[in-house]
Amino acid sequence: MSRHIIITGASKGIGFETAIKLADEGHRITAIARSENKLDGLSQNYPDQISTLTLDITNENAVSEIENFLQSNQLKIDGLIHNAGVLVNKPFADQNRSNWTKQFEVNLMAPALLTAGLSNYFNSGAHVLTISSMGGYQGSSKFPGLSAYSATKGGLAILTECMATELSRQNIACNCLCLGAVQTEMLEQAFPGVEAPVSPEDMGEYIAQFILNGHKYYNGQILPVTLGDPDS
Repeated sequence: MSRHIIITGASKGIGFETAIKLADEGHRITAIARSENKLDGLSQNYPDQISTLTLDITNENAVSEIENFLQSNQLKIDGLIHNAGVLVNKPFADQNRSNWTKQFEVNLMAPALLTAGLSNYFNSGAHVLTISSMGGYQGSSKFPGLSAYSATKGGLAILTECMATELSRQNIACNCLCLGAVQTEMLEQAFPGVEAPVSPEDMGEYIAQFILNGHKYYNGQILPVTLGDPDS
């Protein structure tokens, strides 16, 4: 059965690869990102299955823009993957208000507001999946320069538990995957020169399967997906 999945941060890396994996299995994808040029590659290669929406998820009109798209295309939501994220690598004492605000708005506030604003568009049995980080997983190793990023990703994990409690009334499941090192641009920002043991393609395949099937076994769970700390 074909499902409709929305993916934020879909123009590159893990989000891009997840969209491809789901499209290859015949599902309908709405790929969201700020970069129109990078999104075009998805829609051109999968014109019948991937629709793109160029927007900034922190914009106050983001929910209404997605609503208009859903209504125009007569679509409901079977899965929502909050993959978009931003990282500012700076020592804790140097992270200013702007750094904190930027990471808070993208990593935590946008997933909360988008999920709440779109809640009436979910089909029964839908799955909301937040993509967090091992930096936001309680008890994991922490690294210099990533205080704000890790704090916002930790908040995203707790938000997922809270959403699962409230949205279960609508038969919507919510889970959180805390990813370890994956070979992406963000990893290079956090750990310059480190080679990750997992490719974006492999992680995209894992996430694609989890959004389709993970809620059959989990709800309100914060799950580590890691092979260990990055090797510097």
